[in-house]
Amino acid sequence: MQTYIAHYRSPNASAKRAKGLFEFASGARMGTKANMHDARVRMLEIFGSDAVSWTIDKVERKRATETHNDGQLELDFRAPKPERKRKVKREYW
Repeated sequence: MQTYIAHYRSPNASAKRAKGLFEFASGARMGTKANMHDARVRMLEIFGSDAVSWTIDKVERKRATETHNDGQLELDFRAPKPERKRKVKREYW
């Protein structure tokens, strides 16, 4: 199952304004009704009855990141690239 990120917001006239995002998993393809239904159900599971009037603005795939969030630096042991030599421009008169 693919992990998605859904962006939600409350109505403008709501007393409790809310805006944010959450993660959910869905087996449906991106942009389908089943995918939006999974997002809606997950939002109601997380936030409860407060989220009944909220709308989901956008759903996007969660990208797999290669960066490590533990603060550890990575060393690069590859040989440096050879320096490029510029072509000499000659003036002809």
